[in-house]
Amino acid sequence: MIDPRFVILAAVLSVVGSASYVRDTLRGTTSPHRVTWGLWALEGILAYVVEVQQHVGVASLMTLALGLMPLVILVSSFKNPHAAWKIDGIDIACGVVSLAGLVFWAVVNEPTVALVTFVAADFIAALPTLRKSWHSPESETARTFVMGALNTGITLMTLRNITTAGALFPGVIMVTDSILSVLIVTRIGPRLAHGVQRKESLT
Repeated sequence: MIDPRFVILAAVLSVVGSASYVRDTLRGTTSPHRVTWGLWALEGILAYVVEVQQHVGVASLMTLALGLMPLVILVSSFKNPHAAWKIDGIDIACGVVSLAGLVFWAVVNEPTVALVTFVAADFIAALPTLRKSWHSPESETARTFVMGALNTGITLMTLRNITTAGALFPGVIMVTDSILSVLIVTRIGPRLAHGVQRKESLT
């Protein structure tokens, strides 16, 4: 465990990463997926409310940032309509399943089951952006997700006791942001697609 005040550093990293995304969105170089960012905003704020009720402590401030920053990014996407990513049927399906998970989370009485359902809904919300980062990594801002992985990692290290309530949500976000960072930085999706096309052209 590290000093709980390190969560302030985590929050700063979150703001810096999100500011980079907002800047690139307004410039038109990054295309936010509104399904993902809209659901992340909703789920982050709901998770913060739950953590406050369960007395998670100062680490819950990081969760609040995880809700407010996506909201800012979502709003910025409407300031530059050309920066928004087109939504297809698969994206809508992910959004519907994610929302269904939130409804289940709201009505179920078993806290652990509810939390797992909530986190699953959050990960499903990320699938459209994961898919986009695989096919079009140039449409994303890697710094945002690198910062996200770092700040959630710091948040986990500030926890006095590792509990499901305190660790599951930031833990899954850390893994998701790490995957997104790798996809965007390495551009492995287009590289593999190009390799397959080249192989097919030679056969």
